[in-house]
Amino acid sequence: MLPVILAGGSGSRLWPDSRALYPKQFIALTGSHTLFQQTLLRLEGLDIERPIVVCNEEHRFLVAEQLRQINVVPTAILLEPEGKNTAPAIALAAMYALQHFSDQSLLVLPADHAITNITAFHDAVNNAIRYAKNEYLVTFGVKPTKPETGYGYIKSGQVVSIDHENGINCEKNTGYNVEQFIEKPVFENAKRYVNSGLFYWNAGMFVFLASKYILELERYQLEVVKVCRRALAAATRDFDFVRIDREVFSRCPDTSIDYALMEHTESAVVVPLNGDWSDVGSWSSLWELETHDQGGNVIKGDVITEGSKGCYLQSRHKLLAAVGVEDLVIVDTPDAVLVANKYHVQQIKKVVEQLKQAHRAEYQVHREVHRPWGKYDSIDKGPRFHVKRITVNPGARISLQMHHHRAEHWVVVSGTAKVKRGDEIFLVAENESTFIPIGVIHSLENPGTVPLEMIEVQSGAYLGEDDIVRFDDAYGR
Repeated sequence: MLPVILAGGSGSRLWPDSRALYPKQFIALTGSHTLFQQTLLRLEGLDIERPIVVCNEEHRFLVAEQLRQINVVPTAILLEPEGKNTAPAIALAAMYALQHFSDQSLLVLPADHAITNITAFHDAVNNAIRYAKNEYLVTFGVKPTKPETGYGYIKSGQVVSIDHENGINCEKNTGYNVEQFIEKPVFENAKRYVNSGLFYWNAGMFVFLASKYILELERYQLEVVKVCRRALAAATRDFDFVRIDREVFSRCPDTSIDYALMEHTESAVVVPLNGDWSDVGSWSSLWELETHDQGGNVIKGDVITEGSKGCYLQSRHKLLAAVGVEDLVIVDTPDAVLVANKYHVQQIKKVVEQLKQAHRAEYQVHREVHRPWGKYDSIDKGPRFHVKRITVNPGARISLQMHHHRAEHWVVVSGTAKVKRGDEIFLVAENESTFIPIGVIHSLENPGTVPLEMIEVQSGAYLGEDDIVRFDDAYGR
């Protein structure tokens, strides 16, 4: 079985923690590992190949670094130049799998879900594989515990019989015909679905043969298959990255696997997943997952409460005091604060859309920005100056570059910097500094074994991140 991890998406309903360039799947929201890492770690114990990861080109270094942290070596990281939804993403992975493997069962998993009952998850996957080998397209359904309006639903039909080991035919060895896919319902309909016992939450996970998926997709969405074939044929590869051709892929229809295929095929089967599952789609769903205090509050970071009930309170950067409030979500980050009613958190995405339309940086990035060589934190900025705290990982190097509109002052706080400035190459130790004039070609390297910490003060008429001319870059930017 070949895992396919879908690591796209922006997670806008979990703003301000989740940003376009650092979305929720790459954040440790429910433990010490990120949701992306948890998705991979819960595969341990299954008979699997090395995974294929599909992600946006802008997230490639986040994916590579988080794979390295948990010692997972991928089969490939497929880089989409733009998001086209799940049907094309899975098609690219299926085609790549058929090029490099025999016809494998693909286990398709979103990278941003939480599942706490790993045994139940493995049981459902092993059940699904049997149906996939019998030419079915399997989706997973979670037995609903309440009338949830934030999830899609699947209506199950008759039991689909296949040959089970030892003649066993119990729930964990059973799949059902899919009668209907239903989008997020209003509350009264959701309540009716739960009471009927025939409906499951749509978990957005799948198992099927790579060849079967392509064959069925050709039948219902031929243009997706044609464009993806051309885009993959024109792809280029460097290291573990497979760069899908931008020009060709831009012509691909934007469509989900449910709309494109699962709602039409006669081969759809839903397999029950009897485990604690969440798509971690909002602050209220995250509140449900976490441990509560006596007042029903979830506390993250430096928080003091008095007489507050049912709140999600998070502040990792400064003291947050909440007095006499109920059912609020309060999330503090260095550059933004969210205050929302817990029952209206679905509307946060409308705030994010306003930020996007206003071209606000808070839509895309945090104050702390991760780069393949390390990270930087924007400490202060104003007219004609910008102060950053820069961390360069051991052995990492910033690209050979120059700026047309700004000069830079570098002060080393800890570690040692190897600096190239014009024709000079020299070391800058702790408590030493150097100056990079406007228009001078330069680079910075950490030759040591500990992180290099430094303060950078930019000054000039224009300080945008796009004022960079790169001459050499180890990361292919």
